[in-house]
Amino acid sequence: MIKMARKRWLLVIVLVLIGVAIFLVNPIEESPKYGLDHDFAIESSEFLPSLAGVTNTPFAPGNRIDILNNGDQFYPAMLEAIGQARRTITFEAYIFGAGEIGRKFAEAIAGKARSGVTVKILLDAVGSPNIGDEILETLRGSGCQVRWYHPLSWYSIDRVNNRTHRKSLVIDGRIGFTGGAGIADQWLGHAQDSEHWRDIQIRVEGPAVVPLQTGFAQNWLETTGELVSGDAFFPQPRPAGALSAQSILSDPETGSSAARIMYYLSIVCARKSILIANSYFVPDQRAIEILTDAERRGVDVKVMVAGIHNDNRIARDNSVRLYGKLLEVGVEIYEYNPTMLHHKYMVCDGVWSTVGTTSFDNRSFGLNDESNVCVYDRDFAAQLARIFSEDLAACRRITLEEWRGRGVLTKLREMVASLLRDQV
Repeated sequence: MIKMARKRWLLVIVLVLIGVAIFLVNPIEESPKYGLDHDFAIESSEFLPSLAGVTNTPFAPGNRIDILNNGDQFYPAMLEAIGQARRTITFEAYIFGAGEIGRKFAEAIAGKARSGVTVKILLDAVGSPNIGDEILETLRGSGCQVRWYHPLSWYSIDRVNNRTHRKSLVIDGRIGFTGGAGIADQWLGHAQDSEHWRDIQIRVEGPAVVPLQTGFAQNWLETTGELVSGDAFFPQPRPAGALSAQSILSDPETGSSAARIMYYLSIVCARKSILIANSYFVPDQRAIEILTDAERRGVDVKVMVAGIHNDNRIARDNSVRLYGKLLEVGVEIYEYNPTMLHHKYMVCDGVWSTVGTTSFDNRSFGLNDESNVCVYDRDFAAQLARIFSEDLAACRRITLEEWRGRGVLTKLREMVASLLRDQV
């Protein structure tokens, strides 16, 4: 009798643990069920007001946005901006690693802190554990405030799977940087070999910087209880260029994240072309449907993903597993093989673009905090399209026959990876 009771209690405990695990890893956000069947196009007068409305993010005129290719361009630009800081530096990062570039950033930021600039740094507890004591001591010893987003502990277990995947550096509330890259040595150089990643960042100056600062301020408040406010962080916006831009903040707290809505609405409204360059491409069933529908209505859909060099094997296996339905309708899929491709951008109809931190997968859409900057401008879209075209020369196009000919072991590995499709 006692043994049976113990077995029952053990079973209860196991079921409770399984339930807790499912609760923690299951995204609380999901794709829109209805409404992704609009008959208006990106170039219609309905698109921008609709996108601003459904993402709760207005377009701000008067911006300058520069596209920076690889670490050779974006790291010097970021360090130059840090050197020009007069009042505040805020920095939110998923990855800040020990190494050459990590030390260089730490020394630059610490120098500004010693000169009287207020510095607040928010690091993700899962993404940046390898920052090292040397860098932390450099930052903290100079007076920088360094905090960890959602540290792993028993009292915050309900938030353990919500990470900040944002990469935002904001200087004096006026100049901002965002994109795919963190602070780590793999982003150094110009993607010259398999050890150095291919990526882009953008430098933003103008009113579109404000939401990037807002995203930092919200997560800083949640983490520390401190309200970031005042002219040093939020100066009166002033025009810096001719571009209208929308800086979207995305988190999983709503029914469907702003990033997912922006991506999906843009796809269903495209009428000519869709270029997606994303390191982690794991579309859910709804995304597969709207991409295949786009191809069937005559849209030229091209997807560029990380190929043989991939830092997330589970993500790659899940991505390859889902190629079939897209290839069957004519979607072109290209794998970038010289090194790890870490891009996160999309261009639609040669006029609409988005660049940011969001991967095309359920982790970014349903679990992470993300940010994307969107621009409606032909010249800006053309710049990204040229980058896409140049990278395409280093890619291998995947054919339907090749995909169908995958080996049994490969398919088995993909099947196992599918169990974690929402976690990559």
